[in-house]
Amino acid sequence: MLDLKAPPSSGKNANNLAIQIYTQLKADIFDFRLLPSDKFSEGDIATRMQVSRTPVRQALFWLQREGYVDVNFRSGWQVRAFDFKYFEDLYEIRIMMETNAIAKLVEQDLTERLATLRDIWLIPEAEYLTDPTTVAALDEAFHARLVSAVGNDEMVRIHQDVTERIRIIRRLDFTKAPRIEATYREHAEILKKIFAKDVAGAQKMICGHIAESQAEVKRITLFMLQTARERYGSREEA
Repeated sequence: MLDLKAPPSSGKNANNLAIQIYTQLKADIFDFRLLPSDKFSEGDIATRMQVSRTPVRQALFWLQREGYVDVNFRSGWQVRAFDFKYFEDLYEIRIMMETNAIAKLVEQDLTERLATLRDIWLIPEAEYLTDPTTVAALDEAFHARLVSAVGNDEMVRIHQDVTERIRIIRRLDFTKAPRIEATYREHAEILKKIFAKDVAGAQKMICGHIAESQAEVKRITLFMLQTARERYGSREEA
């Protein structure tokens, strides 16, 4: 029987081979090696990865559950078309949760739960990290901590789900040095306002911070999609 739940990161209680295929296919989608609207069959993937169809089907059902692919049982699988409205809705949910979290942290005097973030973000510019993958992970942890510090487990779960769904484009925000520097500065200012119990100021800053990130990743995504389509077209013509 196929396990239709999303695979745990540890691989526990799930087929390890299916998780490897899931991870590779997700990377192919994230890096636009599989383009929006691309069609393929389970057999195509099985042949390419030299595995049987069963773990491929398992991986594809996980990706379908997360919204990355669609299935038509007559024509096979297809990478879901890129829908910026979908991502805009998710960003709006994220803003609502994080601004609400800031208000609760101050109102309930829970700001010291963010103390560990000081050592990461309230640092001199000379100490800023520059590796995009590392900074992306720290950024994600920063926003997750704002929510988890409130202590509402359901809000944490929903925020994690939203984070996972927008990761395909959000990670692109750290491919340019100026955005890394801006993230450090803006996170530091948000923290300062939270510790100063300036709820309105912190909320305004985080709204602007997320909106700018959203706009930047949209610009980069459109460019990458166009570049990938041109490369893909050239490959097909060759």
